[in-house]
Amino acid sequence: MSAAAVIVAGGSGARFGGEPKQFRLLGRAPLLAWSCSTFSRHPRISELVAVVPAGMAESPPAWLSGLADRVVAGGATRQQSVARGLEALSGLAASVLVHDGARPFATPVLIDRVLNATGEFAAIPGLPLTDTVKMVDAGDRVLSTLDRDRLRTVQTPQGFPLTLLRDLHAAAGEKGTRATDDAYLAELAGVPVTIVEGTLLNLKVTTPDDLARAEWLISSGRTAAEGVEPPFAEDN
Repeated sequence: MSAAAVIVAGGSGARFGGEPKQFRLLGRAPLLAWSCSTFSRHPRISELVAVVPAGMAESPPAWLSGLADRVVAGGATRQQSVARGLEALSGLAASVLVHDGARPFATPVLIDRVLNATGEFAAIPGLPLTDTVKMVDAGDRVLSTLDRDRLRTVQTPQGFPLTLLRDLHAAAGEKGTRATDDAYLAELAGVPVTIVEGTLLNLKVTTPDDLARAEWLISSGRTAAEGVEPPFAEDN
């Protein structure tokens, strides 16, 4: 079955500095173009909505209009931006993937893995921790050592039945619930969330160092080897 995708890129990128990071060039294309491109090309994605800052939504650049079926303005928070993206979907797809616009290298295999695990409930990609993790108090004194075998760092895309995720966001809006990712809304509602294997290639660009690493991954051929192709023909 086909699925819809919502690519969330409505933030200001304040931690990066300067213009919003999702519009910085990565190779010869904006970072957001990379984040949208693999989804727009994927045979199981039937519809794509990009959520961007309000100023860009009013007059999106041609490259973005060519990758997304619709471009909508984001809200004050990521959660509000996701909700607006969900509202913009046609509703014809049974499932939806929500992906961060700052993650340019979600692979076709990862998209399939999440979709295959998204049935009646939620599925998200995650990675095991390799470092020891300490819990600290307000003064940075260690309180305890956590069992890293039971911990995962999670990524996007996160997959849900479309109707379920719309309901979760509607309920969160009514209650004033705030969440940093969509899976947390499912957790609060008692909806099972399955973690599938993520990939280190699927990095999130938050700082200039992250962008430099992403440039290296492209130049080294790692991204192309995993099926992540440049967004535009001129980059080939």
